[in-house]
Amino acid sequence: MNQYFEQMILSASPVEVVCLLYQRAIRSTRDAREYLKSGQIAERTKAINHAWAVLLELINSLDRASAPEIAEQLDGLYAYMQSRLVDANLKQADEPLSEVLMLLSTLVEGWEGVMAAEKRRQEQPAWAQVVPAEGEYSRYAVSA
Repeated sequence: MNQYFEQMILSASPVEVVCLLYQRAIRSTRDAREYLKSGQIAERTKAINHAWAVLLELINSLDRASAPEIAEQLDGLYAYMQSRLVDANLKQADEPLSEVLMLLSTLVEGWEGVMAAEKRRQEQPAWAQVVPAEGEYSRYAVSA
């Protein structure tokens, strides 16, 4: 593994790691589509297997204790995408790859939104993160 990439992973937040995994699965799925079009069977299979493995990593990283409902839904979605990847490979069909690519693209958009919100929150000054207790806003009001 490239030293820069390894350092990037080690210093990334959990949300950033999830986004990197999605991006890698997207790239592998796009590659698989290209290999399918050009008839490169071995390369297509390798790309599909890589996307499938990334989805397995995402399944294994689900925090089932903190958010059991979301984890269960994502688990089902990831498993569905894995089955579509297998279908694409067995049937040598683009439609399942296109579907997986659309699902992954939608998911990464959501996670990138979470990541952007997380960064905005971290960039705020410490005083901006303090939430006054109910009724304390009037204490800070300035009359004109």
